[in-house]
Amino acid sequence: MRITVSGLPGSGTTSLSRYLAERHGFSMISAGEVFRQLAKEHNMELARFGNLARQDPSYDMMIDARQKEIAQERDDIIVEGRLSGWMVDNADLRIWLYAPIGCRIKRIAFRDQVADEETAKGLTLEREQCEADRYRSYYDIDIADLSIYHIILNSEHWGVEGLGAIIDMSIAQLKQSRHNP
Repeated sequence: MRITVSGLPGSGTTSLSRYLAERHGFSMISAGEVFRQLAKEHNMELARFGNLARQDPSYDMMIDARQKEIAQERDDIIVEGRLSGWMVDNADLRIWLYAPIGCRIKRIAFRDQVADEETAKGLTLEREQCEADRYRSYYDIDIADLSIYHIILNSEHWGVEGLGAIIDMSIAQLKQSRHNP
């Protein structure tokens, strides 16, 4: 089974992906973690590194191609990233996590240890616009088009356990339908 988990920064995609990987014994690949690691290796904040990636598409394309390649080669995998729903054509389940900007900013400020929420908001909105521009430019993808997703959940209303329970049920139904067509 191949599952993609996508959403805007701070929506909880990494937390849900880790939960699902652990709960179901799936492997996991995270584009966001790879991108954050590259930013760190370049001693840059995410927004600045995003601007570098905008100037040099090879960073994004390398991450996207690697995710796609791994997802094609493996079964029982969680592929987490903003574009994973678009990149993994053979996904059995595509999930989009939504959370309002205020909720996401609080999470991002805490996670990334940003001094204050106003700074976190500015950096996040700049990053989101930069990413949206790059995705449209590279792949003609409108990140706001959620029509490809099987499940869209508001992560403000449920913690990772609640979100996980909803997806656990979905996975069980998919497995059952495979055995009883």
